[in-house]
Formats: sequence, structure tokens, C-alpha cells
Amino acid sequence: MASGKEIRTKIKSVENTRKITRAMEMVAAAKMRKAQERMRAARPYAEKIGRVAAHMSFASSEYKHPFVIKREQIKRVGVIVVTTDKGLCGGLNTNALRLAVNLMKQWETAGVGIDVTAIGNKGLGFMQRMGAQVVSHEVGLGDAPHVDRLVGPVKVMLDAYMDGKIDALHVVYSRFINTMKQEATSTQLLPLAGEPSKELEHHWDYIYEPDAKSVVDALLVRYVEALIYQAVAENMACEQSARMVAMKAASDNAKNVIGELKLVYNKTRQAAITKELSEIVAGAAAV
Repeated sequence: MASGKEIRTKIKSVENTRKITRAMEMVAAAKMRKAQERMRAARPYAEKIGRVAAHMSFASSEYKHPFVIKREQIKRVGVIVVTTDKGLCGGLNTNALRLAVNLMKQWETAGVGIDVTAIGNKGLGFMQRMGAQVVSHEVGLGDAPHVDRLVGPVKVMLDAYMDGKIDALHVVYSRFINTMKQEATSTQLLPLAGEPSKELEHHWDYIYEPDAKSVVDALLVRYVEALIYQAVAENMACEQSARMVAMKAASDNAKNVIGELKLVYNKTRQAAITKELSEIVAGAAAV
């Protein structure tokens, strides 16, 4: 059995760790509210531009952008993997990376090549360790996503699609459901996927000014950028929520460990006192 001094040292160490996890929990809770507000504010724009892009993909227009034309044969795909820059957020990154790996295995089985864009330090490190073809990356985004930081790595994928180097583009990220639940999600960005719904069965058309090519080219690029921004905003909200929950669980676990260690310390101390009393009584009896 460990000595009383060793147990006191362990108790002090766990108490110091609990102070750190409680502080991180409070910081994550404060950041979580701002991240959720930012994510919810971006959702309506992303949903609206998604609907507009869907209408345009089924519109009877004389100009068809390459983003809406489905390739006959998929030889190579691009995947944008969105993860966090820091850890200590439970299984958030693990779930997203597991989904990305499963998709990549399916493509490899089908003989399809894969290019990867990593947004977030955890995803970049993982993809490099597994030997994936990382063509662009962005790390150190901080607590708030900025579109100008995302345009560069995303443009690499868009240019590859326009040049025919890849035939489809997907994004993998964590979608925010609520504070306690985050879901790893995969979405196809290019070509624009989906079947005509009741809203689109009449094949809406538009009047373009100055011309269809200028408007469609600009809109569809903004559509992809908006969805990537929304994915990063969702992932950041998930990160802070998962970190708050993980740090609360760590703090509660530390409290339980401290209670168990104090119980062992008291038993050890009581045994030591009992032993000393026994020695004194035995010595007195001998005299």
C-alpha cells in the first residue's frame, strides 16, 4: 500500500488537474455561445444560396456551368476534410476522420484516385500520416472562420475540377445538432447533386443581366465558398460544445478520483495509527 505522503501528492496532482479542466470548461462554454450564434447566423444564407443553385442546375438555360454537369466516369475525386486545430474535444475529430477514411476506402476499392484538402491541424496530421495525397491545407483558423482564409485551399480543388483533374468534390465535417450531439456528415459539393423536387419540376428559368455566363460563374463559386464556410462554422460550434462536455466529464471524474484517494488515505492513516497504538500497548505489557 502506498504511503500517506504519496497519496497526498496524488490528491494534490488530481486537484490541480481538476482546476485546469474546470477552467477549460468555462472557457469552452463562453466560446460555444459565440460559435453557435455565428453558425446559426450563417445557416439561412447557405440554405438560400443552395436552393438558388439547385434551381439554376435544373433551369433551361443556354449556358451550363461545368459545376452542374455530371461526369460520365469518375476517375478521381476531391475531398475537403474539416477538423479542429486543437484536441481535448472528445471523439469529434475521430468520428469525422473515420467517416472520411470509410469514404476513401470505398473509392480506392472502386479504383478511384483521391485528392485531399485538409482544414484543421488534426485532419492534416492524420492525412499525412496515412499517406493521403494532400493538395492544399489551412490550419490555425482561430475561434472565428474567415472566408479569405478558406478561399485559397478551396480554389485549388475548384481549379482541379474545372481542369478535369477531379470529377467530383465532397466535404466531410461535423454538423451541429445540439450541445450534446454532433454528427459527422459528408456532402457532395460538385457536381450539384440531387433530383428535381416538386419545387423544381417546372424547371425554373431566370433572366440574366448582363449575361448567363457572368452571373452563373460568379454565383456557383460563391455557392461552394458559402457551403465550405458553413461547414467550418458548424465544425467550430461542434468543437466548443464537445470540449465543454469533455472537460465537464473530466472534472467530474477527477472529483470521483479525489474522493477515492481520500478514502484510501484515511484508511492508510487509520492503519498507521492503529499499528502505533498496538506497538505502544505491546511495549507497556512487556514492561
